[in-house]
Amino acid sequence: MTIAEILEAWNEYLALGRRRSPHTVRAYAATAARLLRALKGEQDWASLACIDAATLRNHLAARRADGLGNVSAARELSALKTFIAFAREKSGHADPSRPRLRGPRVKKGLPRPVTPDEAVNLAETVAEDADAEWIAARDRAVLLLLYGAGMRIAEALSLPASVLPLGESMVITGKGGRQRVVPLLPIVREGVASYAAQCPWPLAKNEPLFRGAKGGPLAQGMVQRAVARARVSLGLPATATPHALRHSFATHLLGAGADLRSLQELLGHASLSSTQIYTQVDAATLLDVYRNAHPRA
Repeated sequence: MTIAEILEAWNEYLALGRRRSPHTVRAYAATAARLLRALKGEQDWASLACIDAATLRNHLAARRADGLGNVSAARELSALKTFIAFAREKSGHADPSRPRLRGPRVKKGLPRPVTPDEAVNLAETVAEDADAEWIAARDRAVLLLLYGAGMRIAEALSLPASVLPLGESMVITGKGGRQRVVPLLPIVREGVASYAAQCPWPLAKNEPLFRGAKGGPLAQGMVQRAVARARVSLGLPATATPHALRHSFATHLLGAGADLRSLQELLGHASLSSTQIYTQVDAATLLDVYRNAHPRA
């Protein structure tokens, strides 16, 4: 088999079998391609299924020598383990499980949310800097969905125009094809409706809701660059990204008394452990307030 044939089957499995996002499919495909190029001789599913922990360890050691950091190495190892498990399944290997190899320890960093005022100012500044009124309404609507409904940016930009008109809630399909219901505040519904009314491109039900300046689907990079310009003018840190608005949604709900299980459902997390990190964020925020306000701190 050629590398191209192997990667084609791998991509199809990730996209259709595992329902991974396009970004994840690209990253996992690139990781598998590097391994395939590093291996000697012709490859097939049977030979790939026989790759052991020592081979993976040597491959990752070479990657680390090229400057791969702990976080990237851990992600690469996870992708390679999944790839080998896929090869074992394709070849009918006696052990279809992932290779047993411990990756580097990675200290999980806390999300960096912005304050409610900063979130609003960020959305308004992005809108003010837009080249056209409909683009201003579009960017504001996207950011309102991130902060007001806790959506990932990919989830917001993949919305079809068929979601219009918005009701009090919406069904979102997130990572791994998991669906969840998110409530929509009036300000969010009004922001999206304002954009839809001003959009110069016909919003057919099977077309993307959010459009670029030339009518194609709005790219994540356009939103990220607009937010980057706005945070500079507002003096916000580099951590004030579009995804930080989702973190802020979670942190502010938790601070207002939301329970972890409800928050897990709203965020679309597969496990509660992913949601529990926000308890640390909330505690860190309280400590900051204490240190800044208490006369003896």
